[in-house]
Amino acid sequence: MSSPRIAIGPEREGFAVAAVTAGGGRPADADGPADGLVWLAAADIAGLRTALDATGARWVQLSSAGVELAAAAGVFDGEQTWTSAKGLYAEPVAEHALTLALASLRLLPARVTATTWGHPAGESLYDQPVTILGGGGITASLLALLAPFRVTSTVVRRTAQPVPGASRTTATGDLMSALPGAKVVFLALALTPDTERIIGAEQLAVMGPGSWLINVARGQHVDTAALVSALDNGVIAGAGLDVTDPEPLPDGHPLWRQRRCIITPHTADTPEMTTGPLARRIRDNVAKLAAGQPLEGLVDPAAGY
Repeated sequence: MSSPRIAIGPEREGFAVAAVTAGGGRPADADGPADGLVWLAAADIAGLRTALDATGARWVQLSSAGVELAAAAGVFDGEQTWTSAKGLYAEPVAEHALTLALASLRLLPARVTATTWGHPAGESLYDQPVTILGGGGITASLLALLAPFRVTSTVVRRTAQPVPGASRTTATGDLMSALPGAKVVFLALALTPDTERIIGAEQLAVMGPGSWLINVARGQHVDTAALVSALDNGVIAGAGLDVTDPEPLPDGHPLWRQRRCIITPHTADTPEMTTGPLARRIRDNVAKLAAGQPLEGLVDPAAGY
């Protein structure tokens, strides 16, 4: 296929137009026939449906790494080939996860707001056991960042297939055995019906009072009420959350008053960090589409990511 026509929606953003052109495609609006569709608004599922009907595109590039909204809406019907941004934002998200962990262990929220000298306290990450839920790109990047700290890492994923860099890999069915003793439990997994509320009261209880929960995946992975109760009662040491349920977290929500809870507003990967990598994926996939080559970031509709 030479010079495929690629629709961009809901708006023809300049970086996407440039990426399509660089890949050898012809940029177009999402209101007419096209070979492919680049969709830049992950939450606009109604608009996506309209664009699919209007373009008849056989390939769709989504701008987000997580595709749970599209999966839940049932748009993965097998008629199109879908690609996402999976893996593209792994490094900045892993960086944020490590930042939250170190800030939590060193009790930085209290130090930042302190107006008196206070008492010596804090822990080091060196030589600690950690558990990571998820076996994708974020976990791979996070393991690389953790390596200098000599952590003992347990990765929990769908299967027990070993993850490079992990001390141990176990399947999700063995989650409860992977939580006790972990100084930090990182959530870096895809959101699917099977992983909703994967961390609840029972899991928090076995983590124990010395453990910190760090979530850079999706808020729905955690039972928020159970987390609030665990923080209130010292069931775990604290939490670092870049994502929450609900999101945005409303003013006055009980999580805001937790002294040992750091909350960032889903900023592990901001547009400043993601636009460049996404542009490169669009460019590369347009070129691969034109050449009839396998695309990058393929979505597995059965798995939901």
